[in-house]
Amino acid sequence: MGLEKPQTLSLQELIDADALRRSLTALAKETGDPGTLRKSGLTLIKQAFQDGRDKVKYAVEKEGLPGLPAARALSLLQDTIIQVIYDFAVKHVYYAQNPSSAERIAIVATGGYGRGELAPGSDIDLLFVRPFKQTAWGESVIEFILYMLWDMGLKVGHATRSLAESVRLAKLDVTIRTAVLEARFLWGDQGLYEDLRKKFWAEVATGNGRDFVEAKLAERKERHQRQGMSRYLVEPNIKEGKGGLRDLQTLYWIGKYLYRTDDAAALVGHGVFTQDEYQTFQKAEAFLWNVRVHLHYVVGRAEERLSFDVQPALAAPSAASAACACTSVRRPCALASEHAACSCSIVIVIVPPSRMLFEAKILMRSAPAAFCLRM
Repeated sequence: MGLEKPQTLSLQELIDADALRRSLTALAKETGDPGTLRKSGLTLIKQAFQDGRDKVKYAVEKEGLPGLPAARALSLLQDTIIQVIYDFAVKHVYYAQNPSSAERIAIVATGGYGRGELAPGSDIDLLFVRPFKQTAWGESVIEFILYMLWDMGLKVGHATRSLAESVRLAKLDVTIRTAVLEARFLWGDQGLYEDLRKKFWAEVATGNGRDFVEAKLAERKERHQRQGMSRYLVEPNIKEGKGGLRDLQTLYWIGKYLYRTDDAAALVGHGVFTQDEYQTFQKAEAFLWNVRVHLHYVVGRAEERLSFDVQPALAAPSAASAACACTSVRRPCALASEHAACSCSIVIVIVPPSRMLFEAKILMRSAPAAFCLRM
């Protein structure tokens, strides 16, 4: 289409974090009232954040930035904003001159945000880890961070737990276990985060992993029944539908849990899938993220269903060149060639008898009716 197609956006292109911190420090020196300081600080942070998001949107819509790099750029920008807010809170609003061992917090990203990927309308999921019981300082800092994020218009899923609580609940609840599995350190006390990771692998992710695999497959089955068992839906759900992003993420969760790796590429070495299958996995993920990012921008909010009313917009040349590789809504499918990711399914094979072997493979099939863009 003659468009420049940057493959990534650096943090420096999105936001000048050092300049923002200097502005907040200067503001703190000039402002004695905490309420005024918070309000003025929020204005500076919110503007820097919006400017960064606007740059990502422009790169996607005008320069052909692919969906997955866009999602990673949005996550990187969000990281920086949370780091700036935390520093603003602990240095200028709730400064502790001689903090006790209990006055420590690790801010941890979980969910999709933990993977370092955010769609334009995604929620952000945060876990605040404290060493022991909650302190007045910790409660104030966490509350400050959350209210700043909410006042910026963000949807935030959050939990505050001690190390012991995090481990105990991860043992009891597979959803929490999955969240900790994908946990990523953002800011604060990194030692707390490292302790959480060590305890997770030593005390939670034990045994052969069969219970975790069975729970994830049960979730998948329930999700497919809810969204529709067919891969050939005319209004598919990009995220939750059969062959959607959640299925790919389920594969990743299982592989990561069983082989204790943070990198999906490492699963090739473990024989989970071949190099060719891994490349197919990457193409599937890239295609689905392209569609999802454009869908969020077209609708102007979080939306995962490719409904009839948005299909023409996604088939327009500017969106289709990046998202679907098609130029007309009359084309039978947006995924007409090698991007046959829309009908992927995951098969888990449990092989007895001496020990449990789990082989997770992604099976890609061309589906001419799936993810169609119709008039």
